[in-house]
Amino acid sequence: MKEFLMTDEDFSSISRRVYETCGIVLGPHKRDMVYSRLARRVRANGLSSFADYLAFLNEEPDAEFSHFINAITTNLTSFFREAHHFDFLHQQVIPELKLKHKTDKRVRIWSAGCSTGEEAYSIAMTIGNAFPADWDVKVLATDLDSNVLHKGQEGIYNSASVTGLNSEHLKKWFMGSPDGTQYKVKETLRSSVYFKRLNLLEPWPMKGPFDVIFCRNVLIYFDKTTKDRLFENFYQLLAEQGYLFIGHSETMGKEHLEFKNLGRTMYQKAAQI
Repeated sequence: MKEFLMTDEDFSSISRRVYETCGIVLGPHKRDMVYSRLARRVRANGLSSFADYLAFLNEEPDAEFSHFINAITTNLTSFFREAHHFDFLHQQVIPELKLKHKTDKRVRIWSAGCSTGEEAYSIAMTIGNAFPADWDVKVLATDLDSNVLHKGQEGIYNSASVTGLNSEHLKKWFMGSPDGTQYKVKETLRSSVYFKRLNLLEPWPMKGPFDVIFCRNVLIYFDKTTKDRLFENFYQLLAEQGYLFIGHSETMGKEHLEFKNLGRTMYQKAAQI
């Protein structure tokens, strides 16, 4: 028997609230996940049921809503996950950007749904030292979850989290603790990444243009209508012939003629149609 009662009505209310706020679809198969994640919030607030928690959420949104969203959102990531994207960035994109921006010397890359920062720092390591020192090269890292953004800003990871990094990466970009259990991102790397909280379904304050956008393993939580809208917004913010990378289990419909499919979940902004 479970600790707290969660009725069908409670689950439907939670699912509806999450979809309206984040565009994330929580089907019936997510019910156990929702229970386990939100039971912690029910317990933390001294409540006895999910109905009580939903009432509390309505009464005290300023105090609880960010905790509610943070508990629901999934944050599973690693350094250089889906390595072929970073190989393409290094081998194909960087040489193009050097030519394209030889006059303005400005390069912008966005990690949308950056979680705890591994993706953003992987981008920063890939482009690190690839451009002359006087170039303005920055990585924007955004996420809905304020907790993971804080971890990304701190740039401190345990030894299990850095298993995807080779000894050269660790030596060049991280400082290890004396006991070897933690690694901290060096300031030279951390200073090139800017972490900001952003709900992808709310207005985007940045103007762009971005040369590359990473939005990986985020779109799987959205329905088709929401994904189509995001693809259109990404197109608008991408520079001419800019690149969009999505997750290995995600797809873009063939109707999106504004993007050229390069294979392996890599897309390039097509000419204006």
